[in-house]
Amino acid sequence: MPNIKDLNDYQRESRKTWNLVHTDHPIVYPTLGLVNEAGELAGKVKKIFRDHAGQIREADRDALKYELGDVLWYLAQIATELDIPLQEVAEANLEKLFSRLERGKIKGEGDYR
Repeated sequence: MPNIKDLNDYQRESRKTWNLVHTDHPIVYPTLGLVNEAGELAGKVKKIFRDHAGQIREADRDALKYELGDVLWYLAQIATELDIPLQEVAEANLEKLFSRLERGKIKGEGDYR
């Protein structure tokens, strides 16, 4: 393991573990968009708690509705690129969640609990 004295050392050494990953694939843009929009949604929720003691006003609901719409749009584009109908995504999610509920595994960590 390298000896790191400052952040410049870290930056130089960490670069040795980096590889350029080409992303010439139609799933990349909507995946990045999904993460961006989810971040915008989270930022609005943060401000509701920071600025309004967690009280969701009508204007907040409208803003969150539009951000959720953007999240849904990107999710739909990813599912379309994967040739997976959103209905199938929703059904698979509920199947997974209810299986966890029935087995007492609704809380915890791990995809396959």
